[in-house]
Amino acid sequence: MIPRSSGVLLHISSLPGEYGVGSFGKEAVSFAHLLHDCGFTYWQTLPFTTVDQYNSPYTSLSAFAGNMMFIDLPTLHKKGLLTEDELEVNKYRMPYQVDFNWLRGTRDRVLRTAYSRMDKEEKEKVLAFVKENESWLPDYALYVAIRSKNNDKCWVDWEDKGLKMHEPKAVAKAKTELADEILYQEFVQYEFYSQWESVKKEINETGIKIIGDMPFYVAQDSSDVWGNREMFDLDAEGKPRHIAGCPPDYFAADGQLWGQPIYNWAYMKKDGYSWWLKRLGASLNTYDMVRIDHFRAFSSYWSIPGGARTAKEGEWVKGAGMDFFKEVKKTFGENAPIIAEDLGTIDDDVIKLKEDTGLPGMRVMQFAFIDNYDNLHLPHNIPKNSLAYTGTHDNDTMLGWLYAASNENRDRALRYCGFEGGNWGEGGFKAPAVRAMIRTLWASPAMLAIVPIQDLCGYGNDCKMNQPGVPAGNWAFRVTQDALAQLDRSWLLNLNRTFYRSSI
Repeated sequence: MIPRSSGVLLHISSLPGEYGVGSFGKEAVSFAHLLHDCGFTYWQTLPFTTVDQYNSPYTSLSAFAGNMMFIDLPTLHKKGLLTEDELEVNKYRMPYQVDFNWLRGTRDRVLRTAYSRMDKEEKEKVLAFVKENESWLPDYALYVAIRSKNNDKCWVDWEDKGLKMHEPKAVAKAKTELADEILYQEFVQYEFYSQWESVKKEINETGIKIIGDMPFYVAQDSSDVWGNREMFDLDAEGKPRHIAGCPPDYFAADGQLWGQPIYNWAYMKKDGYSWWLKRLGASLNTYDMVRIDHFRAFSSYWSIPGGARTAKEGEWVKGAGMDFFKEVKKTFGENAPIIAEDLGTIDDDVIKLKEDTGLPGMRVMQFAFIDNYDNLHLPHNIPKNSLAYTGTHDNDTMLGWLYAASNENRDRALRYCGFEGGNWGEGGFKAPAVRAMIRTLWASPAMLAIVPIQDLCGYGNDCKMNQPGVPAGNWAFRVTQDALAQLDRSWLLNLNRTFYRSSI
């Protein structure tokens, strides 16, 4: 059981910094110190994996590989792999957003420069890292190398049938022909994970623990599907017979068509869910605690025909259920630090599965005031074995939600939180209505209360992280150093102490 505590949701990309995106640098450690000084215990991030063409970290080229954008350039400079001039030309002074297009054009180039200066000792470290991660890294590095040679096309569109079908002879030949490119990709992953290991050690030493996020599905365009197609519901050409998504809900009237291939659970069960256990083990090694996104799909998942135009055409199909979690408990123990994201369309079977696993679930304050009834997201109804949020990365900011809500729902929410009179729409670092809502959530029974950094800053909906169902224009939010410096630390520390959530 997690002790009564609190945390802040902020993705690594949203950290301040001089190089266009947050990274595993001094700013990450500085943020951890800030959290500790305010009485927080947890820092929650989004997935560390590579992003897709829409910049989402929930659709990646690998379930294991890290996002090269998070590699800290000054750290490479300290290792002698980059010069001062190279650092200077990679600075990008747009502090409020991530310019992903600019990063795609520059970050790979500067990392290749660093790779070209790798000495024998560094190379030996990279090769040792590859050996330690041989279950995923060689296939990933090869996949990215082949994909690059094929104009970044997904493997199902490769002309070489041998490579497309992952035939041993073709794979062996490609490994020889693309050896240097493969080593570069392995170097990138070594730098990513070695930097994170070092930075996480410093973060943990401040008293802050990291909650990571693991997407449920993996992309069709990924080394995981390319190298393990028997684990997915694919046809003879490798195309998905059914794809992932969710039915119509609060976020999208037509549901959401995610597009990832569905798992072949019958096959996975035969080998004891070995790939899933490796994936979960890697996540538990990377973070202090792991949130499994879309937990409800272990109970039943929304399966959509491969050629469907909308998610409405899908149907519920039985998932792996408790059979999978019995293997998880055997491997990682009864009290493995795992969180179930049990949001969305929830039925009795999902509720029972979560109860059987004993995993903590989630509650979201914004959902509490959508309808005028005593629902499960209202703070007084939140179970102790829960993580309670003002909102997640998929929600509007709290201030944005208040502006968008109907007069009735807004009045009910503010009345519930004891906010009477005054200008509820006032923004900024002392937004009184947002503070009232945070304070009310902190008083709830939930063992862990979490607030996105946007709500601590009192920001409006122009600062939200993601709009579900809308592919473009998301994931770019960044917080500035000035904004963090202006946070009311004494108010936050007093809040955490008042409601017995303080770490100091």
